[in-house]
Amino acid sequence: MPVLLGLLLGFQHALAMLAGVITPPIIISSSANLLPEQQQYLVSTALIVSGIFSAVQITRFRLFGTQYYLGTGVLSVVGVSFSVIPVAQGSLAQMYANGFCPSDSDGNPLPCPQGYGAILGTSAVCALINILVSFIPAKFLLKVLPPIVTGPTVMLIGIKLIKSGFSNWMGGSGGCMTATDGLFALCPNINAPHPLPWGSAEFLGLGFSVFVAIILCERFGSPIMKSTSVVIGLLVGCIIAAACGYFDRSGIDSAPVASFAWVHTFPLSVYGPLVLPLIAVYLVCATEAIGDVTATCDVSKLEVTGKTYESRIQGGILSDGIAGCIGALMTMTPMSVFAQNNGVIVLTRCANRKAGLACAMFLVIMGIFAKFAAALIAIPSAVLGGMTTFLFSAVAVSGMSIIVRGVPFTRRNRFILTAGLALGYGATLLPNYFDKIFTYKGDNRSLQGFLDAIVLVMETGFAVAAIICVILNLTLPEELEDDIDAARSATNVMIHEDTEQQNKAIAGSSREHSIDPQKQS
Repeated sequence: MPVLLGLLLGFQHALAMLAGVITPPIIISSSANLLPEQQQYLVSTALIVSGIFSAVQITRFRLFGTQYYLGTGVLSVVGVSFSVIPVAQGSLAQMYANGFCPSDSDGNPLPCPQGYGAILGTSAVCALINILVSFIPAKFLLKVLPPIVTGPTVMLIGIKLIKSGFSNWMGGSGGCMTATDGLFALCPNINAPHPLPWGSAEFLGLGFSVFVAIILCERFGSPIMKSTSVVIGLLVGCIIAAACGYFDRSGIDSAPVASFAWVHTFPLSVYGPLVLPLIAVYLVCATEAIGDVTATCDVSKLEVTGKTYESRIQGGILSDGIAGCIGALMTMTPMSVFAQNNGVIVLTRCANRKAGLACAMFLVIMGIFAKFAAALIAIPSAVLGGMTTFLFSAVAVSGMSIIVRGVPFTRRNRFILTAGLALGYGATLLPNYFDKIFTYKGDNRSLQGFLDAIVLVMETGFAVAAIICVILNLTLPEELEDDIDAARSATNVMIHEDTEQQNKAIAGSSREHSIDPQKQS
């Protein structure tokens, strides 16, 4: 591949994943109320770490003296996982409630770097789960975590995230949502260039400018514009916000020119209540990796069966696990394979790994230039909310797609989905329903931590749904009527596909045998 072409395609891949990479650190750092310079640093580090581990995934290394690999060897890019956002938000809220994170005399939350450090430390330990899972055959993993489990899990993650995106769209998801006086009486705060009450029409309009721009790109844009529509929408919203005086340049002016990992550090610790939810996150990431790598192989015209394919799956999950462990030590939350770039591969018809390595290089360069991260942090919450609401909706739709494509709607499967989604939706819509179950107020910190872990799991909708669906899927027997219905459904699909292929063949044959009137004369 020519160098210039590889750079152009790599830059397109980097733009396609930019919004997805920067969103988790912005939201999680805001939930921890970190200082602006720490938030800027985390955005820079997210880009750098994503670039480094994307290069590892794409390059692929054979583990010395074994049949196992590290990496997929295809154009698989890596970014910060969305799945960790609801868990991080829930755990940070719990930390503020139990005093692990500080608050001022009025109850307003203060910066909590130790809370973010606890998320990192626990994430590094739980990443060992993915490393172990990578050596389990993919067939066995898919038997325990089939689409009937991963589909509703991913969908509930997206639904939970939409609330966060919509809160930002209306002005912010922090203290300004409820405060009536003090620093957060207006959004984002009273010292902002153009503060307004939460839910103001101006905020709604800013978010809609992003949303409408994304829709217009999809309707009228070129293939390249469609693949980068989210970034274009964000740019349009930023231009409008800057013209209307919503931008605060102080953070950009004070930001350093360059940054890298470990410029800021956080005190690492293991927070017991986070262990079970993060294990669920990593298992979800592992199953997502199987689907994403399979899709990448498919659009790259590579085999999706056989030993080579299975080795790519194994290498992809192992790389995700190592990225989760080392990435946490580089101050970044769990990483996972991104699926956004499969659309770029389809549009450009190029799956060359050199384009992927160029993408990784651009991500690292973007991360090193700290002014770029500072500009991203300065984006008004309403603009960012318009973009993230769209992204998070795409996550929910992805979960729905997993269910529709991989789950026959037999009576057994409908029952499993109903049971899992009943508690999953309930915990998502009313996340504090479990707060009053345990009344222990003693000094036993181990017992209190264990009870907090149960509360955190039960109030995390996707974790509850995953547990219920796994148990029911492994225990409920298959019914003969369900097998017959599933077979009939599969047969009807095959007949429909065969009919379409025959019609296409007949139409093509007719065109080939048609005679041009001028030639006939």
